Amino acid sequence: MLSPIQAQFVQGVFIESYDPTIEDSYRKQIDVDGRQVMLEIMDTAGTEQFTSMREFYMRDAHGFLLVFSITSMSSLEELRELREQIVQIKGGDPHVPIVLVGNKSDLEEDRKVSRSQAFKVSQAWGNVPYYETSARRRQNVSEVFVDVCRQIIRKDLSRARRDRGPDRPGYGAHSDPRSSGRRKRRRQRTYDDYDDDRRGGRSRCVIL
Repeated sequence: MLSPIQAQFVQGVFIESYDPTIEDSYRKQIDVDGRQVMLEIMDTAGTEQFTSMREFYMRDAHGFLLVFSITSMSSLEELRELREQIVQIKGGDPHVPIVLVGNKSDLEEDRKVSRSQAFKVSQAWGNVPYYETSARRRQNVSEVFVDVCRQIIRKDLSRARRDRGPDRPGYGAHSDPRSSGRRKRRRQRTYDDYDDDRRGGRSRCVIL
């Protein structure tokens, strides 16, 4: 079953109750800065009974939404350990694509986590983006998924340039001028073309 944020993003509906399930994933194609991205979403939020599976999800994912409720300080505190686990599983990489999400922004009168407190956490995590969302009002729901996809794309392009080296066509200041047409065509290709080793060219995002 979809969580509220995932249901709003994938189906455009708001659900009041949420019964977490295991190995449920959903796909949606979105446009990110002119690139078509097939996003595969695995939602593990609220699945404490499935913590043994989380390491597998973390290892397999390309980006993460770390979601807490602005009405619960403990929900934010729980994310600190999850973020540390993600970095460790990703080989100590401090720049794993992550977006910190404070959900239930429509319940301002019940707020327990101030914006400044959440921003301090995001800064401590390497200035990861922070959004406040409302699944009920569809506020910033699409934005958080686009942001994490943008980070994934940026990271993949950086890795591709590094792997191919500055002397390969289309990269670096000394590229063959005749490659300009190839560069234009490359920009028109879908995101799938940038990472041949992914299954089906999908970006996998885990919600924690």
